[in-house]
Amino acid sequence: MSPYDPSAYPSFAVTVDLVVLTVRRHSLCALTVRRGEPPFQGRWALPGGFVKADEDLADAAARELVEETGLCVHDPAAPESSGNGAHLEQLGTYGDPQRDPRMRVVSVAHLALAPDLPAPRAGGDANSARWSPVETFLDQDGEQGSLAFDHAQILGDGVERARPKIEYSSLATAFCTPEFTVGELRRVYEAVWGVALDPRNFHRKVTGTPGFLVPTGGTTTRQGGRPAQLFRAGGATLLNPPMLRPEV
Repeated sequence: MSPYDPSAYPSFAVTVDLVVLTVRRHSLCALTVRRGEPPFQGRWALPGGFVKADEDLADAAARELVEETGLCVHDPAAPESSGNGAHLEQLGTYGDPQRDPRMRVVSVAHLALAPDLPAPRAGGDANSARWSPVETFLDQDGEQGSLAFDHAQILGDGVERARPKIEYSSLATAFCTPEFTVGELRRVYEAVWGVALDPRNFHRKVTGTPGFLVPTGGTTTRQGGRPAQLFRAGGATLLNPPMLRPEV
């Protein structure tokens, strides 16, 4: 084996950034934090942090998720009584040499989805945190590009990962509490896609897909009106036929 000289290669840091999405008041919202230190002091950014020397990427992302939201990653093997947790998956890698003015930093972004979350708490080098409708930073008439670093691009990539994925997977149920109504699930689709869906057609599609929804035997009146049947997510991971997003 030929000699290997680590000093011959430049060192760089690795971070994890989190696109944390939830549905609040029928809108798709992302968690953002106001940076308390340079660079970009005072600017809004996605939560995240540096990967520790003894961490792998998944552990670092899970740690940051707990620190920023108090949420643990969803464990499919855990009993239902333990709660949903958050769906967490790797989104992409961002390594533009100029993305961080401090040094060369490569970020491995992760997408986290969870049901309606409470008011966030700031931690680390952030001095405040908030939920913002994603259009605040992505709409051309909004604050596009106002996020620190390249976080507007990362947020956009996270939203575009979620939007088509709920067409063919059970990902939309990750935005719901353990027991939910078809109407509550429909509002998730409407918030993520930004469109209104026909309630009857939606009900027929989701209840007619084997293994997608499982009746719990209970009902609720929390949405007002007549009691609505409660469901939980079934074991199906793929929807066939898919729930196609309407053209807008």
